[in-house]
Amino acid sequence: MAYDYELLSVTKTGRLGEVIISNPPINLITQQLFEEWIALAEELEADSDITVILFKSADPDFFMAHFDVELILSFPVDRPAERSTDPNPFHVMCQRFRSMDKVTIAQVEGRVGGGGNEIISNMDMRFGVQGKTIINQMEVPLGILPGGTGTQNLANIMGHGRAMEVILGGEDLDAETAERWGYLNRTYAAKDIDGKVRALAQRIAGFPVEAVRFAKQSINNAAGPSDKGLAEESFLFQQLIRTPDARSKMQQFLDIGGQTRDGELQLDSLVNQLKNA
Repeated sequence: MAYDYELLSVTKTGRLGEVIISNPPINLITQQLFEEWIALAEELEADSDITVILFKSADPDFFMAHFDVELILSFPVDRPAERSTDPNPFHVMCQRFRSMDKVTIAQVEGRVGGGGNEIISNMDMRFGVQGKTIINQMEVPLGILPGGTGTQNLANIMGHGRAMEVILGGEDLDAETAERWGYLNRTYAAKDIDGKVRALAQRIAGFPVEAVRFAKQSINNAAGPSDKGLAEESFLFQQLIRTPDARSKMQQFLDIGGQTRDGELQLDSLVNQLKNA
């Protein structure tokens, strides 16, 4: 496997793969990063030498931000939204992480939000840092909705009411609450997380390969987003990005500091400014 990317670096140690995200200043999901994620998902899925994949960020403050709002504003909206029976590329990429015969683990040491959080919601495990990891779905305050599996996955993982609170409230979710709600497997002190998560990843990678793969498959058989639910999510997202309110809110978000490092560190404040505008 080549694993030749600019914003994602991949290393392999035995049957353990490690992916480092680096797209300064906030690991925003730009067009380039999105395309690299799509290619990476395909390549990892086909790599029979790996049992476990650990995902980390080069930036201790940002695991991964949301999808590029400027890019969303450029999506064609000159024709009405249409339902499609085919999954969109973001859904396909996320579903690869969910269904591939490798164990996927997100080590989230800083902020993760929007599409970045939707990606890790498809991973098998998520770990955070006490007092530092922050999760945010900020789409509804912008007039849209999480269109990359979020409306389906969060309800499955943390429950209906809590998913409603996270998605509709658009507020920061701290590490301790996310752990208590079952979204984060565990939280660790900043000095301990790397060793703890790596030890688990290496432990699993050392077990019989087929046992790990079949166990994941069997657990996944118990639950998961339906194709119908994902198709409807995509259609509703397409409808929303055509509304004047959404386009105005997304532009306001950019104008008041969205997608800047300082602004994204205070995402709650930006969202509140939108609410009160």
